[in-house]
Amino acid sequence: MPGFLYYLLQDQGKNRYRPLPIFGPKVVSSTFHSVRGKQIPDTIYHIVDDFSLTNQVGDTVTLNSWKGKVVVLNLFYSKVNSDGSKLALKAMHQFNELYQKNDMVHLASISIDDKDNTNDLADFAKTWSAESKKWDILKGDTSDVRKLVKNSLLLDAVNQSTPNERKFIYSNKIVLLDTKHRIRGFYEASNKEALSKLDDEIKVQIAEELRNIKDGR
Repeated sequence: MPGFLYYLLQDQGKNRYRPLPIFGPKVVSSTFHSVRGKQIPDTIYHIVDDFSLTNQVGDTVTLNSWKGKVVVLNLFYSKVNSDGSKLALKAMHQFNELYQKNDMVHLASISIDDKDNTNDLADFAKTWSAESKKWDILKGDTSDVRKLVKNSLLLDAVNQSTPNERKFIYSNKIVLLDTKHRIRGFYEASNKEALSKLDDEIKVQIAEELRNIKDGR
């Protein structure tokens, strides 16, 4: 079955896409909603907490900056030189080109190195053709980034730098966020099948967002 057609369902004679899973801890609420006359408990899902970071042109970026956007996100640091880590950046570059004209899709790469400054981000952005209006290259305070990475994005990053070398061990996964800032997928950047799946699921998430807009949700 080709690509994202795998997610296509029939619902009362209409084509719909099977929603992507929502990752992270969730809590069943005491409130309910009605589906075809049946009362269904509401679920409170894990969402990415708000943050304040700086991008490659010195602008402040918060969650509100991505309002109405499906976000494709990864971790990096400007001095990264391993082939494995660069695979994620190559994939992000490809998605940047693929969705350049789709205003619903935004990309973001977050530096885990507090030594990275705005000039480093600007040089890095130039290398990967990352324009801030489409692809934010971001930095922030160590504590803020650590909290965002571990608690919100559910990823890992460990500083293993020495006096002579900046080095980090971190999750080489790309994360997909919906417009409500919920995690809808993790994708291993070194796996071609995972990246193909991400491409499919970006399309599926766009379809879900457009359906929600049409239905007034």
